Amino acid sequence: MTSRSPRDSRLRLVPSRPMAAVRKVTTVRRNGPPRPPDGTPTPTALAAQARHVLADAVQLARWAEAETGRRAPLRPAPSGILPEADLERAALALELKTDQVRASWDRARLAGLVELRDGAARPGWRLRAWDRDDTAVLRGWVALFDAWSLAHLGRLAPEAADPALVAEVIEAAPQLLSFLHLSSGPVPVSALLDLLRQRVAELRTERREPPADGGGDPLPGLLEWTLEALGSTGALRSGDAGARVAGPGEEVALTALGNWAVWVKLEQICVAAQSPAGHIEQSAEDLLRACADYSPGPARVEYRAWLAARPAAQAVAELLDVARGDDALLRGLAFEALRTVGAPAEPAVRAVVDEPQLRPYALLWLAEQQGCQPEEQMALLTREEATWLWVDTAAAVADHGDGHLLVGHLDGAVQESLSRLLEEVRGTGHPRTVQVLVALAAAHPDPVLAKAVRRAAFQVHQGVHDGG
Repeated sequence: MTSRSPRDSRLRLVPSRPMAAVRKVTTVRRNGPPRPPDGTPTPTALAAQARHVLADAVQLARWAEAETGRRAPLRPAPSGILPEADLERAALALELKTDQVRASWDRARLAGLVELRDGAARPGWRLRAWDRDDTAVLRGWVALFDAWSLAHLGRLAPEAADPALVAEVIEAAPQLLSFLHLSSGPVPVSALLDLLRQRVAELRTERREPPADGGGDPLPGLLEWTLEALGSTGALRSGDAGARVAGPGEEVALTALGNWAVWVKLEQICVAAQSPAGHIEQSAEDLLRACADYSPGPARVEYRAWLAARPAAQAVAELLDVARGDDALLRGLAFEALRTVGAPAEPAVRAVVDEPQLRPYALLWLAEQQGCQPEEQMALLTREEATWLWVDTAAAVADHGDGHLLVGHLDGAVQESLSRLLEEVRGTGHPRTVQVLVALAAAHPDPVLAKAVRRAAFQVHQGVHDGG
């Protein structure tokens, strides 16, 4: 996509084969993943650091999950904010201040530890995997890191909150992070301020916009806000232990987590997959997680072997149970495995057509079984269902693939405008909408499109569903 104007971008809501975008995640192969820079901690050590950073969010998410079992699910406002009564109950139970609970709740949402479905807060799949899956932990932390500006939005000083300038500072942040990464050590805040001024000026020149108005210099305050926000995610530290992260005259440096995250984004690598092995004895979920890293042919071999080892009805029920979970990649792969089952699975698939989370996949699966072409299959979905499926597929790519694959999921579309897509995405109610939009904005190389996507993420996060 080369247009500099979101109005000119032509998009198709979902590809003709929705799982094709997800399957790209599992078929991109390298001769070996790039080696991280010397001194990078192991994934286990990085995950331990991420668990420490998000300990408050995990504690609150588990309290919310326990409350669901004891009483009823928490019901936040449309913006995702907890009612004051729930904040006070959580503060009392966890011995925290309500402001701390409010911040931890925001972090839990952004990291995918809690999700809003049908007006209720539910535990996200990452919370269930938190103690056993280092990859899930690191991806949860990266989701928070990508959303650093959302996580710290409430601390933005009103006098520094010119929306256009704030957006430009957010857009310039990746360049600041890259500079910190390449510096391999502490950098004076004054040097970052010079770089920020230069980048903001470049952005305005590129867009033929006038320089920032006089009447005070808001950039030092916005840089301080940016550095404090990145520090709150655990990506940044002061060069002098105990000093303010963004204090005047201070130095800052990336933490081990921050360096790793920036390196991953620069290299655009996938998490390394486990080597293939037999999976006949494993659960449906373990089978699909293992086969996620196979190309389609070998995956079908594993599906057939697994299906042959158990009654068809039991196998279909297990696959559909996995599809009901929170991992969008596994949902799509479950229906790929059901394609291997074929006609014997049809009654069970028809029975789940009215389940909102499974309906788009079930309708497409049934249409394929009846011999419909991909275009005919997509015509069976309402526009709302197609949009929901686009978000769900994008969530799978965001969780398990490289940033360029997520950008490709957008760029491969040929119908509608970007503004129309974002408007409809905001209205889907998909629990992963914010994370998808934040990840897409972080990955997209076109700053104009990234800005439009980032604005939509802000609107969804704040509970704004109109075009304003």
